[in-house]
Amino acid sequence: MSQEERNKAQILSGYRVLDCTVAMSGPFAAQRMGDIGADVIKIEPVEGEWQRRMPAGGGDRKINASFLSLNRNKRSLAINLKAAEGQAALHKLVKDADVFMQNYRPHVAKKLGVDYYTLKAINPRLIYVSISGYGAEGPYSARPGQDLLLQALSGAMYSTGQADGPPQPIGQYVVDATTAYAAFEGALAALLHRERTGEGQLVEVNMLDAAISFQMQELSVFTIDGKPQQRTQEPHGHVYIRAPYGVFKAQDGYVALAFPQLAKLGELFNEPIFLSMNDDVDSFAQRDLIHQLVAKHSANWKQAELIEAMLALGLWAGPVNDFAKTVEDPQVKFNGSFVEYEHHSEGHLKTPGFPIRFSKTPSTVERGAPLVGEHSREVLGAAGFNPEEIDRLISEGVIGAP
Repeated sequence: MSQEERNKAQILSGYRVLDCTVAMSGPFAAQRMGDIGADVIKIEPVEGEWQRRMPAGGGDRKINASFLSLNRNKRSLAINLKAAEGQAALHKLVKDADVFMQNYRPHVAKKLGVDYYTLKAINPRLIYVSISGYGAEGPYSARPGQDLLLQALSGAMYSTGQADGPPQPIGQYVVDATTAYAAFEGALAALLHRERTGEGQLVEVNMLDAAISFQMQELSVFTIDGKPQQRTQEPHGHVYIRAPYGVFKAQDGYVALAFPQLAKLGELFNEPIFLSMNDDVDSFAQRDLIHQLVAKHSANWKQAELIEAMLALGLWAGPVNDFAKTVEDPQVKFNGSFVEYEHHSEGHLKTPGFPIRFSKTPSTVERGAPLVGEHSREVLGAAGFNPEEIDRLISEGVIGAP
């Protein structure tokens, strides 16, 4: 299949997404739509989204790594939405758009003329995806919606760590990512509904509900069975899972071990205490002792030998990698978990790829993250603006272009 044929065959080929989002959750959701063929137009201020200028991980480049990772397969239209002509230009694009995404603070969208009811009047078939931190209304609606704050509010930080230690943040932007997938899923579901009925609609997603939903099992154990998050002294990996469950140091690295049968551990380590324990009782009641014993025995093994011995007994074990080892892992390479491509300003890039695989409509990188306003002329020209009009708007600061 040629590249042109593949582009036409992609699932969202022919659909247009207007992406008015910033930071991670919104841009990530819109990128997912671009990865499966949508024409995603990133609407950003004439000076560019602030995320472009953040020193992601301490890096220093023209387009930082964070922005590059969240904005591939998009075109950039740089536009001043505080100007009446800027709003009018965007409204013209809305007429032919399929999805509009925004994650502004409450009431900002209305001030900029891009709230749901304004855009619905222009295009009743529009799918309008609104992403917020806590919900459009309510006592926390005006608070900043940031990943760490939502991890804290949702209870997630008390599911790991030690009894006398502080709450433990998760080391990834997991709330942002979960929110992005909820927005992506909501947009696709609403498009399916529109295909069947012709109706557009408002889709609302918030980070708080996303953070609660990804703890479906943990919160249900609390709400249904009334069991609190009881942390123990040793660094157990999860308050609701029996011991041993966590990371253990070997001679030359670390091994992750997930709730093995204690009798098999007793056999492996020649540890009689394990042989007398009950998996369903002692592995909860004596978590600290179990962790201490596993840590003592693991320290006598080489990492690879311990993992091999555990797997041979049917125990769930594996290596603990840093990023350098993850990138070179044979299964990661086999899966093609990363994609490599040439970026027109940043050179050769390697980034996480496509977690969903389609046999007939594979995702591809058609373009890297755009420069600010890189496609302003192209997008407005296709919308009916003549070159002189575009030049004037650029000269007056309504539109941004390189």
